[in-house]
Amino acid sequence: MSAKSQGVQVVGLYVRDHDEALDFYVDKLGFRVHTDVKNGDYRWLTVQHPDQPSFQLGLFVPGPPTHDARTAQALRELVAKGAMPPLVLEVEDCRAACERMKARGVEITQEPVERYGNVDAGFRDPSGNGWKMLQARKGAH
Repeated sequence: MSAKSQGVQVVGLYVRDHDEALDFYVDKLGFRVHTDVKNGDYRWLTVQHPDQPSFQLGLFVPGPPTHDARTAQALRELVAKGAMPPLVLEVEDCRAACERMKARGVEITQEPVERYGNVDAGFRDPSGNGWKMLQARKGAH
């Protein structure tokens, strides 16, 4: 294997509805669709940030063939409560990104706060998944 083919390619996120998630991640956050295929009732849907084309965020609805009905319901409830680990979205200007998101109807759970030389804010997707938006201090990379 070459070095280009190694590493994490897809990280999955549970959502309650594919189309609702697609609208949120593409129309509100500016991601683009990478893969959207169906196999019967199963749908493999991934999106990617335009500045990170080698990484995909999988938008998966809990259920068959991966989960039985009881497990799927438990997962949907956990996601809706915001109990899943947050994801982090790096942005150049946290305050400006927060204002753009608010204008698009994104639920902001924490207004931008400056701490430790960074600026961060919080938001949720329609399924309940929590996100931190981070503007790293200048020269932190």
